[in-house]
Amino acid sequence: MESRTVFIIDDDKFLSDMYSLKFTQAGFIIDTAGSGVEALAKLGTGYNPTVILLDIVMPVMDGFEFLEELRKKKMAKSSAVIILSNLGQKDDIEKGMKLGIDGYIVKASCTPSEVLAKVEEVLKKNKKDGLQA
Repeated sequence: MESRTVFIIDDDKFLSDMYSLKFTQAGFIIDTAGSGVEALAKLGTGYNPTVILLDIVMPVMDGFEFLEELRKKKMAKSSAVIILSNLGQKDDIEKGMKLGIDGYIVKASCTPSEVLAKVEEVLKKNKKDGLQA
């Protein structure tokens, strides 16, 4: 079976560690970055994870700015990008969708198990869509 990697970009180390543990238990390989700047540097080396889990509220560069840079620099083109944030306003979700995300999860309303299930769901959908292309 191909290895599936999740790149968690979140400045909250506790949450990052908690999600890392959950995904590792499910057989994913995990990598983390504490900021958008750190994440872009890593992606700039050609790193292409299966999934990018992205927080919005981070210092220096927020998740939306990260997404704009990611798209502009055409990095991680085959990665599914899912926003995982406490921001759940319609405007935030729409802004993320305009930037080409594959999913939006509101942290406060999901357990780590539910986050894992939603990521699996997006991966299945993307795989199915990919077969039709």
